[in-house]
Amino acid sequence: MAEKYESAVLQELAWRGFIKQITHEELDQALTQEGITLYCGFDPTARSLHVGNLIGIMALVHFQRHGHHALGLVGGATGRIGDPSGKDEERELLAEETLAENIAAIETQLNDISHRAASAGDGDGDGGMEIVNNATWLEGVSFLDFLRDVGKHFSVNAMMSKESVRARLQEREQGISYTEFSYMLIQAFDYWHLFENRSCRLQIGGSDQWGNITAGTELIRRKQAGEVDHKAFGLTFPLLTSADGKKLGKSVGGAIYLDADLTSPYEFYQYWVNRDDSDCGKLLRIFTFLPREEIEALEATIEAGENRGEVQRKLAFEVTTLIHGRDEAEKVVRASKMLFGEKIEGLSDKDLKAIFADVPSTELSRNRLRDGDLGILEAFTETGLQKSNGAARRLIKQGGAYLNNEKIDDHSKVLGEDDLASESMMVLRSGKKKYHVLRFLE
Repeated sequence: MAEKYESAVLQELAWRGFIKQITHEELDQALTQEGITLYCGFDPTARSLHVGNLIGIMALVHFQRHGHHALGLVGGATGRIGDPSGKDEERELLAEETLAENIAAIETQLNDISHRAASAGDGDGDGGMEIVNNATWLEGVSFLDFLRDVGKHFSVNAMMSKESVRARLQEREQGISYTEFSYMLIQAFDYWHLFENRSCRLQIGGSDQWGNITAGTELIRRKQAGEVDHKAFGLTFPLLTSADGKKLGKSVGGAIYLDADLTSPYEFYQYWVNRDDSDCGKLLRIFTFLPREEIEALEATIEAGENRGEVQRKLAFEVTTLIHGRDEAEKVVRASKMLFGEKIEGLSDKDLKAIFADVPSTELSRNRLRDGDLGILEAFTETGLQKSNGAARRLIKQGGAYLNNEKIDDHSKVLGEDDLASESMMVLRSGKKKYHVLRFLE
């Protein structure tokens, strides 16, 4: 597939699995002749991007690495409406304050992640992408001007044939609102504005954006009539699904967010660790900047039946480093080992709670630590790890009692604040696998 392209960036993207559709074959030639400006849009309807959005960020960075200029567009104006593409129901409109907070958070994410991505793998660390907000040019456009300058170039019949509109009309009982119906025109205007003012010649996005992207290229073509043809292009990515057909980037609890407050770095890391062998090659190609030789070697390990989780751990470490930084990724790796006996220390309550999310827990008064009112025997019996103080004493004597994964030798030990593994929590273990979390509240 990669061999069909002349330009280095399309060869790279094709090998990595980024290319679903391209509007014009001439894009390949244009990319070989000069550096072009391109953009990808990010919808601020939540206060964080998610794994699905990461595909667009990765693609933009690949273009940057090949000498092109990438723009990350945050939809400060279109976010007031919500893109209907790929959605079963119309989105609720956000309050202005919420939208502003979302925009600020997403701009920060794009900046941070693109800077880390620029240094990943064999990158030169030249910097992140430029971020633009379509509110800066759309807020000053009147409704009448929009109808005159944009609306007249589109037929309703053509708009209704677009998949994002047609599906809503056929699959929803309530149909589609005029707000949703107009979205593709607004996105087309974004492309036209960037084409005119920033010499932007390529828009990229997920395959569900095909109708919106082609609306943009069509608007540019129509408004260029009689002028020198500086063709505008579009490129889409395929919908990513796992081997069992499920959409990647989702978990039982919902989306996998890039914000550490919504999806903790530990949960984020574990999401990738738990990917099936059959998905790892695809994910390594799309979500890391590892060189081709290294990815193919990891794929060969899987094909030979020799993978014992090291491929998943490599994938998880690379993506977690990209999103949360190397220090956080290394911390998560250490935390993961704590489930297998490594000493539990240096964690926050949030980290520890994420690691031991499925472990039983008990809440006690913190005063019991301050007053020296909780012996180790009582801790094991009050949590139900042992039935009696006598049983707990025997467990300690036999070497099977642990506090924060360190063996307890003294059955007379009294627990204090120095024994906490995080701000307010400590972990007891009976035998090899039976854990219990103690949380001490004020």
